[in-house]
Amino acid sequence: MKAETFFSDSQKEKIQAAISEVESKTSGEVVVMVVDQSDSYPEANLFAGGIIGGLLALIISDWLFSASLWYFVPLYIVIGFGIGWGAKFCPGLLRYFTLGARLENQVREEAIKAFYEKGLYKTRDKTGILFFISLFEHRVWVLADEGIYTKISQETLQEYAGSIAKGIKNSNAAEMLICEISKVGEILAEHFPIKSDDINELSNKVIIG
Repeated sequence: MKAETFFSDSQKEKIQAAISEVESKTSGEVVVMVVDQSDSYPEANLFAGGIIGGLLALIISDWLFSASLWYFVPLYIVIGFGIGWGAKFCPGLLRYFTLGARLENQVREEAIKAFYEKGLYKTRDKTGILFFISLFEHRVWVLADEGIYTKISQETLQEYAGSIAKGIKNSNAAEMLICEISKVGEILAEHFPIKSDDINELSNKVIIG
């Protein structure tokens, strides 16, 4: 999955419309960002090459060369290197060799980084909220500014993120994202109603990282 083509043009328009609808009722500023992945996870390539390469080298050396160590070692180096290099083209394989906690933490860190890079911390009432989608990891972080955290906990926001992540796995990410944006919007409208002098401080378009 690539961030550039993950949502179709019509889906992007629907997401933008959902954000506009939410922001017509609240001073909150909602931003959606999609990235290919949050890290290259080089250790996963090493693990994949080491484990799979070792098993294949062992099988081949045992089958063809009577388990000779003289054949196993060069086979291990060549096959392990090849598997490690090729693994980067197989996202499913790399995810298998990366700890879930590592994926979760990396996406969270990239979401925090994006929050500041995209200026969500600059809103007048500290009510910026970011829906950060990282495709390789199949994970989502919903990150809010300090004004929102006085009313909504990170744990609650991550419940919305979890629903969107399931939508990614079930190939209905756009529909689930729009649904969760609307749900968050209801809470924002309750605690942070729109003001008479409200302006749109952040773009409603989907950001491609």
